[in-house]
Amino acid sequence: MLNATHSPQLQSWVESANQPGCDFPIQNLPFGRFRRDEHEQARLGVAIGDQIVDLLACLGAGVLPELEPALVAACGSITLNPLLALGPAAWSSLRAALSQLLSSDSAVYQRNPQIGKRILVAQSEVQMLVPMEIGDYTDFYASVYHATNIGSMFRPDNPLLPNYKYVPIGYHGRASSIVASGQPVRRPHGQLKGPNDDQPTFQPCRLLDYELEVGMVVGPGNQLGQPIPLAEAEQHIFGLCLVNDWSARDIQAWEYQPLGPFLAKNFITTISPWIVTLEALEPFRCAAFERPADDPAPLDYLASAANEQHGGIDLTLEVYLASAQMREQGIEPVRLSRGSFRHMYWTIAQMLTHHASNGCPLQPGDLLASGTVSGPDKDARGCMMELTWRGAEPLELPTGETRRFLEDGDEVILRGSCSAPSAVSIGFGACRGTVLPAL
Repeated sequence: MLNATHSPQLQSWVESANQPGCDFPIQNLPFGRFRRDEHEQARLGVAIGDQIVDLLACLGAGVLPELEPALVAACGSITLNPLLALGPAAWSSLRAALSQLLSSDSAVYQRNPQIGKRILVAQSEVQMLVPMEIGDYTDFYASVYHATNIGSMFRPDNPLLPNYKYVPIGYHGRASSIVASGQPVRRPHGQLKGPNDDQPTFQPCRLLDYELEVGMVVGPGNQLGQPIPLAEAEQHIFGLCLVNDWSARDIQAWEYQPLGPFLAKNFITTISPWIVTLEALEPFRCAAFERPADDPAPLDYLASAANEQHGGIDLTLEVYLASAQMREQGIEPVRLSRGSFRHMYWTIAQMLTHHASNGCPLQPGDLLASGTVSGPDKDARGCMMELTWRGAEPLELPTGETRRFLEDGDEVILRGSCSAPSAVSIGFGACRGTVLPAL
């Protein structure tokens, strides 16, 4: 539900938050984790304009006086997990307190206009970290456009397997290789076998790809053996972030049968540093993907009128690329694609409910990713595999370079933003990584 924190009239005494096109106006207030240098312990922060609200500093300054003890303890933690465990009521309470603190008519600011010197730190002066401790990571395959495109390359007469429109397909990824935005991406080694090769060889990946995805950060979990009903699913989702699930397509082609993704996926996954809360996304909710009339209806445990009417999120997603040569020549990153999360076949609630439907226990800090976000148009395809159609249709960069897949030195930047009538636009910041040569 909309509340005072969403008001388009809200302005902040942090001037950079009021600038047009700012990702982090006062209506956003996403959460992250940072440190000023490698010798400092991690702290929790909230993005506002080009600044970070240091939650530990806020506690020290006494500017969040009415929070419950458990919420105070969570704000002073070195990871978001204690906050994630507290649930929606606590999250909303903290968001309201921060909104009041940062608003232009803040009583705290009126009494002490210098308070920013105590509780703010510039984003440019810190190192952003993975926001939470991730116990488990699951990657879905929830875009029917992506699944159809990939299937068409290998099974042109039958792109979608029979289970796709019944089951939110996913696989368990590797939590230990999830890194924060900005960390370099080392080209992996693996077994490769071409169609005309007698046997595989072990060598560096040749067909390195990115995957544009959206991540769901789990809040309160569930007990082993206890499913999560669809009507309660979003109470277990703290917020969303951007995810780049880097993929070694040639390694994947050889290893994925019969059990699916393995070393082609688990060498590194990059997430954006800020988690945008579901509450901040409320003005941008929309109907779920409208299934074609001849598609089967979801099974009962994945179906509800509320999910159909309000389960989607109108989140615009973009991918940019800058080659090493482009950076040397001062050429801005070129946009490769622009799509929308509203085109996902399965909603965030359906994915989480299905994940827990067999009694699988989810825990605070678990990450569920959507799978590649692709749309109906060619310029909305969320990975290089689709954009170049398995390398057959190479992209041309402003320098005259071409790309079938990623080359060493390429930087990939993911961005996300939400806009709606009568709402202030918000953004997700950037999720970036630069490819390094194989060792």
